[in-house]
Amino acid sequence: MNKTKPIWTRNPDDISQEEYGEFYKSLTNDWEEHLAVKHFSVEGQLEFRALLFVPKRAPFDLFENKKQKNNIKLYVRRVFIMDNCEELIPEYLNFIKGVVDSEDLPLNISREMLQQNKILKVIRKNLVKKCMELFDELSEDKDSFKKFYEQFGKNLKLGIHEDSTNRKKLAGLLRYHTSASGDEPCSYADYVSRMKENQKDIYYITGESREVVAASAFVERLKKRGFEVIYMTEPIDEYVVQQLKEYDGKNLVSVTKEGLELPQDEEEKKKSEEDKAKFEGLCKVMKDILDKKVEKVVVSNRLVNSPCCIVTSQYGWTANMERIMKAQALRDTSTMGYMAAKKHLEINPDHSIVEALRAKAEADKNDKSVKDLVHLLFETSLLSSGFALEDPAIHASRIHRMIKLGLGIDEDDDVEAVEESAGMDDMPPLEGDAEDASRMEEVD
Repeated sequence: MNKTKPIWTRNPDDISQEEYGEFYKSLTNDWEEHLAVKHFSVEGQLEFRALLFVPKRAPFDLFENKKQKNNIKLYVRRVFIMDNCEELIPEYLNFIKGVVDSEDLPLNISREMLQQNKILKVIRKNLVKKCMELFDELSEDKDSFKKFYEQFGKNLKLGIHEDSTNRKKLAGLLRYHTSASGDEPCSYADYVSRMKENQKDIYYITGESREVVAASAFVERLKKRGFEVIYMTEPIDEYVVQQLKEYDGKNLVSVTKEGLELPQDEEEKKKSEEDKAKFEGLCKVMKDILDKKVEKVVVSNRLVNSPCCIVTSQYGWTANMERIMKAQALRDTSTMGYMAAKKHLEINPDHSIVEALRAKAEADKNDKSVKDLVHLLFETSLLSSGFALEDPAIHASRIHRMIKLGLGIDEDDDVEAVEESAGMDDMPPLEGDAEDASRMEEVD
């Protein structure tokens, strides 16, 4: 008799893992068994039973909008109602497969009525809660959670963006590589447990890959002083940190933005003040030369080996975010200029290049080579900080000039030509030039 009863109506204690596996395969047409299962019933004012599965791997089209989701089957008192009940589960949990059987919904319920139905909203809330419990259980088994996170880590991050109620729980499930984690990614809790006594914030950097961010100029000083930096290398991470501003009372601080405050002792504070005073004149000269390309030029507290870097203002885009936005072809470009413009140049007071430039600028601030060197430093910093150059040709001509100087080649004509092109970057392009050029191409 028991055998004919639907599996979700039976007592979970009487069901073997093999039976769950067989049911999962018949439900989903998956050739693999499930990774985890949650079988539960809710009783009281509202009654329903549910059986939820986490697959072993994500489908290749998991995030395709047009895809018909067929994940949670809805039953009312053992009678099948529909295949695809989108109202039962939020978008970020679209990988969860299973069955929900309600005692309270009417049998003749339509899709339109479902959208308005309060019972369904309560069921949904319970399903999300049980999913969180299931993920917590998974996280206790290192190997299982690793498999789960590789496949559905992006979904958890999407959840932080979409689900404010469970943001804290989801944040506890995130895993990242850091400057101290080695090959094994770690959680925010692991990071916090390793924080230094005088450290108040959680430091992170976003970028294209682990190798790129690990070699970045922005993490030089932090690494040297033993502060751990979280490496965020997925595009969605940029949106995650916008929503998740803190963890366990510690602020998430980007090492690529202005206002990075590292704990300092009295000696370090004194040196910092002296450096600011010493390089104040150079900062002003560089700001005058670069003009609107940067908001300000300041002495840096984050550099060790690099002469300078480009940081963004607190509310501007990081280099990584700018790259992501430019890659979105249909993006409204009106905010692009505003968000991307807020760049600050930070100079390293301990670097020989910056020190020599200061001496040169103090001797003669109208020196043509100072102007060229400042532009060159700025453009090189743009590249090393992850930004794109506005005009690579001008940058190349400046480098060629430096190569000639290094090789002792003195070609007056060539130098004059380079100076002219170097001066062109101060002139705004004529309106309509680009359009005319494209029209010419069409005619050709």
